[in-house]
Amino acid sequence: MPTVYEIRVGGHVDPCWSEWLEGMRITQMDNGNSLLAGPVQDQAALHGLLNRIRDMNLNLIGVERKEE
Repeated sequence: MPTVYEIRVGGHVDPCWSEWLEGMRITQMDNGNSLLAGPVQDQAALHGLLNRIRDMNLNLIGVERKEE
């Protein structure tokens, strides 16, 4: 069963990147950062997603697992 995560990154990420970021919902925040939120299948998928964020040269601010 997938776990929902919220990932905060520095800068505004265009929502067109959602598909490449495993379908995560992208919200541009007023403080200039972006929130990526959505279900992640397992730890391997989470690490893959974090690698894509790294490849985009985004500043990782935080990762939070949300309880269902």
